[in-house]
Amino acid sequence: MTSTTLPAVRTRQRGALRGERLAQLLFIAPAVLYLVLFFGYPVIKNITMSFQDYTQKTFFTGEAPWVGVTNYVTAMSSQLFGPALWNTLLFTAGSIVGQLIIGLALATFFKRRFPLSGLLRSLLLLPWLLPLIVSSAVWRSILDKDSGVLNQALSAVGLEAVPWLTSTHFALIAVIMVNIWIGIPFNVTILYGGLQDIPEELYEAAALDGATKWKAFWHITLPNLRPVLSVVLVLGVVYTIKVLDIILGLTNGGPANATQTIAVRSYQETFVNFDFGVGAAFSNILIVISLVFAVIYLRASRRPVDE
Repeated sequence: MTSTTLPAVRTRQRGALRGERLAQLLFIAPAVLYLVLFFGYPVIKNITMSFQDYTQKTFFTGEAPWVGVTNYVTAMSSQLFGPALWNTLLFTAGSIVGQLIIGLALATFFKRRFPLSGLLRSLLLLPWLLPLIVSSAVWRSILDKDSGVLNQALSAVGLEAVPWLTSTHFALIAVIMVNIWIGIPFNVTILYGGLQDIPEELYEAAALDGATKWKAFWHITLPNLRPVLSVVLVLGVVYTIKVLDIILGLTNGGPANATQTIAVRSYQETFVNFDFGVGAAFSNILIVISLVFAVIYLRASRRPVDE
């Protein structure tokens, strides 16, 4: 190759690289546009709205005066903010722990090969596929104090009927139970996939060393599942902390605000009181809580995962 042809070759190579990069940008452009329009803009609009006096009048006048952090002060100084925050933490923690324990137990059970295991795993997806408002309606019927199937079963064994949805002591527990039922399929699906990636040779070697099944689970299964558990936990918290449909369908935040959460407060301020600024402030508080948890947990679990 002569020295006169080198510049032409380099020019063609640069042109090919530019063409490849342009093709790559064109492929990701639809996804970027979708994220900007349907995720970026609503988030920015919600943040902006939380600093404005955005009410019903705004739709007619177009005026939304800037009020700074007034909406956040109003949200956090309300009498229901403390109970709603506490209920949010209890609801999230109870749901995540229940879903994780039951989901891991079922995933471990289905790891074994037995007849109809595939069919049973498929049936487990049904709660996940049902619309949440439909699930809420079904469970509202099941948990009814007078005619609910659950109380009828309790009465059949000599126990008293429990006011699951009308008692301030049981309403939050009932809502957590229903949310656990809905979230189990997601946990089983993800954890089952993680269990399939653990080499069987590790269990065989542990068995030869005399390790019990519990020791093998504790020293082999859990360490190898830690990256998957991190994903399940973070996604579960982000999803659960904003659950609204189930609570509205079962208790509507009652009785006596016993199942009020930050998500319910955001909904009621926005669509019941039509105070969009305060409602946006509540929803942004949820976003901040989710981000803080995700950052803290991922930083705390990163070193053990890498090791």
